[in-house]
Amino acid sequence: MSVEDAVSTKTLKPPAASLYDQDFATWTSETARLLRARRFDQVDIEHVAEEIEDMGKSEKRELLSRLSVLILHLLKWRYQPDKQSPGWQSTIVTQRAALERLLEDSPSLRRTIAASAVKVYPEARRLAVVETGLTATNFPRECPFSAAEILEDAFLPE
Repeated sequence: MSVEDAVSTKTLKPPAASLYDQDFATWTSETARLLRARRFDQVDIEHVAEEIEDMGKSEKRELLSRLSVLILHLLKWRYQPDKQSPGWQSTIVTQRAALERLLEDSPSLRRTIAASAVKVYPEARRLAVVETGLTATNFPRECPFSAAEILEDAFLPE
C-alpha cells in the first residue's frame, strides 16, 4: 500500500457503511473516489446497489407525477373550455417538455406511457373534480387521451 493510499484510507475514519448514515454527501464523494480508484473491496456495495435502485424508482415516480399533472390540465382544458387560460396551457407545455427530457434520458420509460397514464388517471380525475368543482360524472372513468395525444405538443383536447 502506498503512502497516499494509507493517508486517504485514514481520512475515512468511519467505515463506509456507517458513513452512509452519518454524512450522505461525504459518502457519495468517497464512494465515487473509491470506484474511480478501482478500490472495489472498500466500496459500500449494499448501499451503492440501493441507491442505484432508488434512482430508477425516482425516474418512474417523476414520470407518474408529471403525467398526473399533465392529464389533470388536459381534463380541465377539455371540460372547462370557458376557463381555459394561458396558465393552463403553460402547465401543459411545461409538463410535456419535462416528460420529453425524462424520456430522452430514460428511453425505456416511453413504452410505459400508456400503462402509466392508466395508473395515474384516477388521481388526475379526482384532482380535476376538486379543481373544477364539477362532479366525477363529468369526467370519463378511463383516461380519454391516448399516449400519443398526451405527449403530442400540438394536442389540446376540444
